[in-house]
Amino acid sequence: MSSVPVGPLPPHGAPAGAVAGVSARDRAARRLPLAKRAMDIAIAGAALLVALPFFIIVGALVRADGGPAFYAHPRVGRGGRIFGCLKFRSMVIDSQARLDALLAADPAAREEWEATRKLKNDPRITAIGRFLRATSLDELPQLINVLKGEMSIVGPRPVQQSELDRYYGAAAAHYLTVRPGITGLWQVSGRSETSYDQRVALDVAYVSQPSLLADIRILLKTPMAVLSRRGAH
Repeated sequence: MSSVPVGPLPPHGAPAGAVAGVSARDRAARRLPLAKRAMDIAIAGAALLVALPFFIIVGALVRADGGPAFYAHPRVGRGGRIFGCLKFRSMVIDSQARLDALLAADPAAREEWEATRKLKNDPRITAIGRFLRATSLDELPQLINVLKGEMSIVGPRPVQQSELDRYYGAAAAHYLTVRPGITGLWQVSGRSETSYDQRVALDVAYVSQPSLLADIRILLKTPMAVLSRRGAH
């Protein structure tokens, strides 16, 4: 469980004018979720239109091994709601069986998995999947999750319930107040090169100081983080 210190949660959802003498800063903070949602819809809608030919080509390549093009993994969303987080399938069809066998036979791999929930040399990943993961293009279908209101363009990366229970501790309350994002502070801060405690700390820092300007800064840093492939595997 995370030992990351957490502060008070930022106000969310309070109706405008509910408190006498509300400051301009408070009013702006209450409008932030609507502005953020509008930005999400605009960016996701435009990106999906531009990426449609890529979706068709990559979908055909992924399906070449007889499996589906997309994979929906259960993740925890805002308020604890479970949703199917979409990705281009990057693993073999029997990936869970291969993972279980590897972790049972290789103590080093098991230790790495328990520390980061990832493997640098993952035998489950397909050839096209390795390219998609290295470039983060496997996550493009999450634009659909954004349009559905399950995710945001920027936010904490979506986690499984088991990760939330095991690693977040008190910080889970922060994670649950926002929609998880396609990109975020963790994505532009080294991803798998960071520890899980550092990942939780980044999530808490992001949620504690919500700002459209901060979202834009993260968006501007994302292409370089993707191209550098730092922490991507």
